[in-house]
Amino acid sequence: MKYLLDTNVLSEPVKTAPDENVMRQLKENQGELNTASPVWHELQYGCERLPKSHKRTLIKSYLMDVVRPTIQILSYDAIAAAWHADQRARLMSIGQTPPFVDGQIAAIAKVNKLILVTRNLRDFSLFEDIEAETWHANI
Repeated sequence: MKYLLDTNVLSEPVKTAPDENVMRQLKENQGELNTASPVWHELQYGCERLPKSHKRTLIKSYLMDVVRPTIQILSYDAIAAAWHADQRARLMSIGQTPPFVDGQIAAIAKVNKLILVTRNLRDFSLFEDIEAETWHANI
């Protein structure tokens, strides 16, 4: 296990014009890819909100037939919750209000010693000791 993928990375393959660099990295790093239970929620929720359509069917199939069986989904457990609480309290004490779900994702990456891969590095920049990178070519 090496990487924890954010929602915007895992959703890249179902885009009309996926980022070639992300697609290459996903292929090259098979077997080292994980995601977080809050990311799985975001993917499922986004799919369920779509009207019944061919697009929704394709996304649902991608989630169930590709993502679920090949990428480990890591839980937000007591250790992650404790790290998240510490970071959230620290940030609130300096007037920063981090998005709750981003904190959960960061915590899962941190406690599992994984590199967080996201398109939005800025969303995670306030959290301490998080290793994050982007695979998107045009950032």
